[in-house]
Amino acid sequence: MFTVIEKAVLIMALLRLLSGSIEVFAGFLMLRMNDIEKALIINSSLALVGPIILITTTTVGLFGVSEKLSFFKIACIFSGVALILIGIKSK
Repeated sequence: MFTVIEKAVLIMALLRLLSGSIEVFAGFLMLRMNDIEKALIINSSLALVGPIILITTTTVGLFGVSEKLSFFKIACIFSGVALILIGIKSK
């Protein structure tokens, strides 16, 4: 009758909802400011939020499955996330 939601899944979903809410709020803030320089500042601030949420969500997920994964697999996943961030930030 009732569905039990796993704690790690709930935290990951809430983090993603928070991230999306911040993005929507930033969009409304850009419209309210109606200034290109301020919009660029807001947009640049969002560049910090995305990777932080990605790393946090991945970490929570890995802690949730840590008993099922070997240390090598966890290291590979963290390396993959690091490579994604390096690829995005490099010119």
